[in-house]
Formats: sequence, C-alpha cells, structure tokens
Amino acid sequence: MKITAAALVVTFVLPVAVVAQGALGGVTPPSGGRAGGPAAPSRPAPRSPQGRVLLGPSTTAEKGVWLPGPGITGVPIKPVDQLPMQPWARAVFADRQVQEFEPHTRCKPSGVARQFQTPYGVEFLELPELARIYIFDIGGPHSYRTIYMDGRSHPADFVRSAYGHSVGWWEGDTLVVSTRGFHEAFWLDRKGLPHTDKLQTLERFTRVDARTMRYQVTVDDPGAYTEPWTTEVNLVWEANTELFEYICQQANYAHELMVGGMRSVSRFSPIVP
Repeated sequence: MKITAAALVVTFVLPVAVVAQGALGGVTPPSGGRAGGPAAPSRPAPRSPQGRVLLGPSTTAEKGVWLPGPGITGVPIKPVDQLPMQPWARAVFADRQVQEFEPHTRCKPSGVARQFQTPYGVEFLELPELARIYIFDIGGPHSYRTIYMDGRSHPADFVRSAYGHSVGWWEGDTLVVSTRGFHEAFWLDRKGLPHTDKLQTLERFTRVDARTMRYQVTVDDPGAYTEPWTTEVNLVWEANTELFEYICQQANYAHELMVGGMRSVSRFSPIVP
C-alpha cells in the first residue's frame, strides 16, 4: 500500500449516483467501472504463491480499491419490508429519512455495511506475517479497521467502537469475519438502519473474480430486530487508484450541508452532532 498526498479533499462526502438494485438488495454483477460503459471480461481473482485468493492487489506495483457496487448506495442494504425490525427501530429508521444527521457524514467512522458505502472506496491490506488484515477507509473518517487472523477469541470485556472487535478465518476462498463490541453511535447503512450495542455480525468476503467482491453480512441484534437477517451486495474493483489524503474534520467547507442548510430539516442541534 502506498499513501500519497496526491489529492486533498475538504468537502462534505456527497452520495454517489443511485444505481440499479439487484436481487437481495444488489447482487447484480457490475457492468463497468466508475467511468461507466461496458466492461471487458474479468480476469480470475489473483492468488498468492501459496494459492490463497488475494483481497487486494496481486503485486506491489498494482494499485486498486473496492468501490460500492449496484444496490449498495441509494437504498437500504436490504429492503425495509423484508427486515424484522422492532417497532421502535422502525420508527427510528423513519425519522432518519427526515432528520439526516448521519454520524459518517460528520467525519465519524461507521462499521458494518456503512463502511463500504463511501464513493471513494476501501482498501484491504493483508499482512500474513502479523496475522492481521486491515480495511482502510478513504474519505470522511479516514480511519481503518483491524481483523485479527491469529485464532484469538473475542475478549470478555470490550472497548466498544464503530468497528467493534473482529476476528477472521478462511473458509476456502472466503474470508469470514465475526465482529462484536459495537457502540450505537453509527448507522448500519447509508439509509439509516438502526442497531444497539447487542449487535453481532458475521461477514463473508468472496472475491469471485479480479473486479468483483461479494459481501455478505448476517446481522444479529436482539435489541433492534426480532431475528437475525442476512443480505449481500457486490463491491467493484477500481484499478489504478490508491489511498489519498482526505481532511474532513479540519477545513471542511460544507458546514451548510452538515447542519441541514441545503434542505428542510430540523435545526434542533446548535452544533454538528
């Protein structure tokens, strides 16, 4: 991974264009990259010398990030009428469609599916020698998530965070990640699905070819939902792109958007939440 200061972004993270939704909230294969147009047939997923599928570039000279694919940006990660939300959670979700005070757009990190819904994408960094995988966010929170691959268990006591405590293992070509220890101060997805600190997730990352990653997540939160539920979407590889410097907290010139000045929303908070 090579981090440069090639670009400096100081504006509010705006939603990318809404794309067509596929089955299960978006498993339609991507038809092209960020620039649009038909895509050439994809190569097989790259592999390490040991035969393991790689989630990042195939060589140190290659660059690339994972962008949100079809059905992951402009709609809930799963259709709301298919979600077993408790009444209070459904009311919170409805309120968030009007009061769009999302923590992520205020420069705060967000876990679960929301982590993969920024227009700049994410980068996976695998470090076998450390038995860890890092997922770097590009954009607002400019933060990263750690997945421990050394066989450890979740701790008995958590320091709760937006990313929680993640342990992972391989099942064939699929990276499986169990996460606990979330706090409540983020949205599960871009549209505002709620959760509680009882949330646990099981994620599956499967790179099906060179430019497609299937992301499946099972949400188990008895505080907000009456039963566990599962959905999946695709992430799309964008080659020749790398992490860049992004300043959100400082010098952010989009304060009008952040407190609702560009649309009719409640001004109940005198500060950016």
